[in-house]
Parts: sequence; C-alpha cells; structure tokens
Amino acid sequence: MKKFFWILPLLFCFTAYADQAALDAALRDTYINCVGINDELSELKTRAGINTAVTGVGTAAGAGALVVGLMRSNELFPKLKEMNVDKSKKMQPVSGAPQPGWTPNLKSGGKSKSKTLGNWRTGLLAANTATNIAGAIIAGNNRGSDNLHDSVEKCQAAVKTLNDAIIAARVEDVDVSEAVQIYNACGDFVSVDMSKISDRATGAMVSSIVGAGVGATGTVVSAVANTDENMNNEKLDTASNILAGGATIASGAATIFNATQIAAIRKVADVAQKCEDALK
Repeated sequence: MKKFFWILPLLFCFTAYADQAALDAALRDTYINCVGINDELSELKTRAGINTAVTGVGTAAGAGALVVGLMRSNELFPKLKEMNVDKSKKMQPVSGAPQPGWTPNLKSGGKSKSKTLGNWRTGLLAANTATNIAGAIIAGNNRGSDNLHDSVEKCQAAVKTLNDAIIAARVEDVDVSEAVQIYNACGDFVSVDMSKISDRATGAMVSSIVGAGVGATGTVVSAVANTDENMNNEKLDTASNILAGGATIASGAATIFNATQIAAIRKVADVAQKCEDALK
C-alpha cells in the first residue's frame, strides 16, 4: 500500500508531462498545417479581381453591341419600309423607273451609317467573346488547387486537436495560455467552407463559357446581317441583337460570380491571416 502512494505522484507527473507533450505536438501541427494558406488565398483573390475586371469589360462590350444594334435597326428598317413599294399599291412601270419589288442601293445615302453601326456591333460582340473565353480560363484555374483544399482540411483538423489538447492539459494544471491565444486566433478555421470559393469559380466559368458561345454566334450572325445582300434582312438583325443581349447577361452573371468569389476568399483570408499572425 505504501508503494502505491509512492508511485501515485509519479503517475500524476507522468500524466502532466504527457499532456504537456500532447499540447506541444498540437501547437506544432497547427503551425505546420495552418501557416502558408493565406499566401495561396492571396493568389486566388488577385485572379478573381482580374477576372472581375475582364468579365466587366465583356459585359460593357456586350451591352454596347446591343445598343448599337438597336440603333442600327431603328436607323435601317423604318427607312426600308418607307422606300419599299407597298404591295397593295404597286407602282406602274415607267420607262427608266424601278420595277415593283425594287430595293434601294444599300451603299448609298443613309445606309452607310447603318453599315457602320453593324460593324461596331460585330466588333463589340467579338470583344465580348474574347473576354468570355479569357474569363472562362481564369475562373477554371481559380477554383483552388487540391493542395489548398487539403491544406485547409488539415488545418481544421489540427485546430480541433489543439482544442482537445487544451482541455486535457487544463485538467492537469498545465499552462495553456499560449495555446488558448493561438486557438482563439485560429478557431474560426473550423467553420471555413471552401466550397463557397470553388462553387463561385465554377459559376463564373460556366457563365463565361455560355457567354463565349452566344457571343461567337452573335458575331457571325451580325457579320452576315451586315453584308450588302442581307442589310435588309430584319430577322438576321433581330437575331444579332438578341444574341448580343444574351452574351451581355452571361458576362454580367460571370462578373457577379467573380465579385462574390472575392468576398468569399477575403473572408477565409482574414481567418488565415489572423491565425498566422498568432502562430508567428
């Protein structure tokens, strides 16, 4: 019995030492797994900012294409309707006069302005297409690498282990002041949701891909609608304007996804920065 009481203090010392060792190991793992995440997040935030600007330019280009397309339609088709002979009131043939069904020379008079507006629409749609392609590529690379996601998950696990180590160490009256300070700084990592970052990047990528497809189609249709033989084709012109509107909407959606991704990245980056400051 006396031997037992002699061994008991040693057991308490050994337990306290074990808890101190576990706490030190948890602190070390937290440092290893949580430091460096902020640097990777900064790269994501920079790319998301660039992509917001790129898709913003694309949105403006698409909107511009729609505006000049509508201006072209308003410029061209009312005049064509005035200049074409109404079928119910066909003109009698006169020597040297145009025959029924005659259409005006689209290269003359006010039609040159319509031609210029058509060229602007085509060019702006091409610009919208190019920015959407660039936006899709950037967004595809901005969903966060597998390494980043793994790093965040390992950091979250380390922070949870640190909390458990603090609870165990307190029972044995081990000094946990430094560990508590670090946990308070890094504890928010536990609730970090990286899917919000990757989902917004995916949304931006899909929107940009759709915008690129619609914009490319609109560029082709607009170019065809602006040829001399199709200048009076109202259906082609209307289709061009509709496609310009669709490309604008897709680019705008991509811009919103990129902007909200920046906010999601910044939220995680704030946690990472606070944690790293405490660890260093």
